[in-house]
Amino acid sequence: MSQRPRGGSRQPDLFPRTKRPAISLPDNHPMVVLTDTVDWTEMEVRVERIRAKKLKNAAGRPPHLRPLLGALTFMAIRRVPYRDAEEQIRYYAPARYLCGLTETDWTPDFTTIQDFAQLLGEDGVKLINEGIVEQAVKLGLADARVAVADMTAQEAAIPYPNEMGLLGGFLRSVEKAARKVGRTFKKFLTKTAGKLKAAKEKVREYRLFAKTKEAKDRVLGQMTKLVEGLSSKLGKALDEAASAGARRLKGCALVAQQKLSELHHAVNKLLPQIRYWLRTGYVATGKIINLHIPELYSIVRGKVGKSVEFGLSWGITRLRGGFVLATMALERGELQDAKFAVRAVEDLAAIFGKAPRAYAYDRAGHSEKNIARLRSLGVRDVGLAPRGRTEWAVKGRVKENLIRERTLVEGSIGTIKSQKYGFNRPAARSAEMMGVCGQRAVLGLNLTKLARGIAEKRGLVLVG
Repeated sequence: MSQRPRGGSRQPDLFPRTKRPAISLPDNHPMVVLTDTVDWTEMEVRVERIRAKKLKNAAGRPPHLRPLLGALTFMAIRRVPYRDAEEQIRYYAPARYLCGLTETDWTPDFTTIQDFAQLLGEDGVKLINEGIVEQAVKLGLADARVAVADMTAQEAAIPYPNEMGLLGGFLRSVEKAARKVGRTFKKFLTKTAGKLKAAKEKVREYRLFAKTKEAKDRVLGQMTKLVEGLSSKLGKALDEAASAGARRLKGCALVAQQKLSELHHAVNKLLPQIRYWLRTGYVATGKIINLHIPELYSIVRGKVGKSVEFGLSWGITRLRGGFVLATMALERGELQDAKFAVRAVEDLAAIFGKAPRAYAYDRAGHSEKNIARLRSLGVRDVGLAPRGRTEWAVKGRVKENLIRERTLVEGSIGTIKSQKYGFNRPAARSAEMMGVCGQRAVLGLNLTKLARGIAEKRGLVLVG
């Protein structure tokens, strides 16, 4: 007697199973609530405003803005890579409903979604986020009359920066990229093979055998000379490739040549900074901490176990109700506590037409000048935490409420830095995309709060 195989049936179906299943979506699914709540027309208007600034003309096929906005929303609330986002939008019914694709078979691929995010940039996602916060204020879920602000750091996904690590990374990146370009750079690799090998030996000597500071500095000085010679020859190869210009590079070869040019420019700024450190023992101003993202900088935090963070500074503004606005500082001195304490209120006045009635910030933003400026903007209750024995500008219950609201902004910062939203150490290879990921994390927090607030108003319990 034959034994029935496990895990299946030999009985064929009378009718073939359909590959177009009919699924009814519940009203209390978060993506359904967001789809029915968000003003998508307003979001499309904001995207068109960004596209008009960044595109040369309107040539080409019209973009699918509504599905792409849905894809951006989906990635904000779920934090998935671009390939996973494409798959989820193609096969996950709530995601298709969120993207407005329930009546079509078309799905944006991962490159289209990534190109859309790159086109929007940090300022574009910020504009969309502001639209969500404005809608939350209109729906009564947020109160723009009470606001608090603070500064935080967005850490980059880079190794701990040290001089030998940066120079060793330069060698590996140059060698890898030069193989993809063409004959000019293959000649460069052939001519510099000896120096490349000697430089790699210096990296090995530094890490394995240099045990004292004097020995490390000596090896680092020798490595600096070797890299300077390699950089000089790389510059000549780049000039030769640019002057030839007969063969137009395409695809990976063009990207690799651009990468070589960026690395050459960055290492030429790094080498004098390393020499300054060897000569004086002090870190040079504007020190490069990563050759691939030279815009990054060190942020002294003074935390226990993490005195310095490497990445970008952000200003976070929280409205009563928990909705958050974020501002990125691409340069080190662009945002400081003393400046952002006032700028946060100026930004709120620009968005909502008037400054908040009550506003709080920590003691780093306190000064008589800032208090006077905030009152001139229209802030009635200025809750800047005083320094030393200086008295508060507010008293009684108003002071207690502002202190309570001020502590809540720390919770919002911790939430966007959690694994759910991924504000910290995003998978980005440029400062611009780090800004996109940061704004997308804040957008995810606001969308989640919007869905919960709407569900609470309707008496629904969110499921999914």
